[in-house]
Amino acid sequence: MKNSRVFKMSFASVYPHYISKAEKKGRTKNEVDTIICWLTGYNEYQLQQQIDNKTNFESFFAEAPQIHPNVSKITGEICGYRVEDIEDKLMQQIRYLDKLIDELAKGKKMEKILRV
Repeated sequence: MKNSRVFKMSFASVYPHYISKAEKKGRTKNEVDTIICWLTGYNEYQLQQQIDNKTNFESFFAEAPQIHPNVSKITGEICGYRVEDIEDKLMQQIRYLDKLIDELAKGKKMEKILRV
């Protein structure tokens, strides 16, 4: 499942797609940002810096202040893979984010998405 092309892709190039997916379903950019900050430990300013710097996914997750300790509670399928079974740590982190954005777009409440 390792795909180095995905790792080198800039987070900034995918970020608008996360927002678009959420907004099409009546959700907001602020909710997308909240999810990303929850997962990575970035604050809003740091997140914007990562976007402005066109940081690739590998660096985006490597530089994250702290991956949330509840990520193990993120389970289920995304892109045909069970996120909890993905062995490559970086790919798993990318798919965690995909899964959370997918849950947002499907109308889940933020408390459930953020595993509160």
